[in-house]
Amino acid sequence: MQTRLNISGHPVHPLMMTLPLGLIVCAILFDFGALVGLDFLGQVGYWTLVAGLFAAILAVGAGMIDLWDVPAGAGKRRVVAYELVNLGMVALFAIVCLVRVETQAGPPTAGIFLVELLALAIGGYGAWLGASMVREFRIGAEPVDDLPTAAIFPADARRPRPPEARRPRPAPARADRAR
Repeated sequence: MQTRLNISGHPVHPLMMTLPLGLIVCAILFDFGALVGLDFLGQVGYWTLVAGLFAAILAVGAGMIDLWDVPAGAGKRRVVAYELVNLGMVALFAIVCLVRVETQAGPPTAGIFLVELLALAIGGYGAWLGASMVREFRIGAEPVDDLPTAAIFPADARRPRPPEARRPRPAPARADRAR
């Protein structure tokens, strides 16, 4: 399925998702360092989280634009769920940033750190949903004629493969024939 936002046929949204997830993971690692005694990492974690939040907002916006190109059906429902999960993650991180705005130079509280971990888990689920959209519904992926697509996209038991992709299987060799 071709998307509106693409560079040379490659969708932009999956590329854009790597930056916010990487920044958010780094922010959580910096916050953990601040919690265990390296107080100067608290401010680094806060500003890394702010950068990750802005990158996530841009990535979610790109995903919303791609949402218009997805045909109705199970794939569209998966894309909507994916976008809602990602919006939930962004909302939790926005709340964390708003709570920490007064004490951005210090370490986060344990409660804020747990909310960050929860938001990261939600983001991980969103990443899994995104991968399943490509794997099961081919959203954001175009079949390539010169590559064995069956090896890249394994057959799904819920969706039959097209007739041209089906090949007859050779009969298994039996031990009694060899005698």
